[in-house]
Amino acid sequence: MKGLIGKKVGMTSIFTETGNLVPVTVIEATPNKITQVKTDDTDGYNAHQLAFGSKTKNVSSALAGHFDKAGVDAATKLVEFRNTNGAYDDKELGDDITVSLFEVGTKVNVVGTSKGKGFQGVVKRHGFHGVGMATHGQHNRGRAPGSIGASSTPSRVLKGMRMAGRTGNGRVKVRNLRVERIDEENNLLFIKGAVPGAKGSYVIVEAR
Repeated sequence: MKGLIGKKVGMTSIFTETGNLVPVTVIEATPNKITQVKTDDTDGYNAHQLAFGSKTKNVSSALAGHFDKAGVDAATKLVEFRNTNGAYDDKELGDDITVSLFEVGTKVNVVGTSKGKGFQGVVKRHGFHGVGMATHGQHNRGRAPGSIGASSTPSRVLKGMRMAGRTGNGRVKVRNLRVERIDEENNLLFIKGAVPGAKGSYVIVEAR
């Protein structure tokens, strides 16, 4: 599946050619560099590794050698794309992959890390409604989870029980989004709808 690495800039709204106002997420995808080409003969599968961004500090010797072999500067993010269906076959190590990889109207999947919300109760984490009554002896039970299982049988809490815990900060994929506009001059993708992550976070845009 072909794709690009980018950074989430934020959300705005644009007018389509038909005059509809649609919400879009702006993703900055500066040219990605091909840093490794994997084949069945060398690695047992076919894939292309792309690099995004640049950095000069905290680069290990192993990674520095890896980037030198590809003839590119050290990058901040590496992602591997498998089964690209020939999308990068005409490219070599060190070549650029730009936003021109996509077209307006293309359906894409976007992968990112959702915002972390810390330790949350069941109302915020799972949408519980609480007891819902303030009378009949209810006291401080409005946001309580309620019973978590029977006593003697099975004498344990079943796996998957919806309880309080850490919320967010996980890998999330949003599918079937539409590319509404492409700004090749500024390396920007305008994708309809919301994508996971905070402003400035890394996202992966995959063609469906």
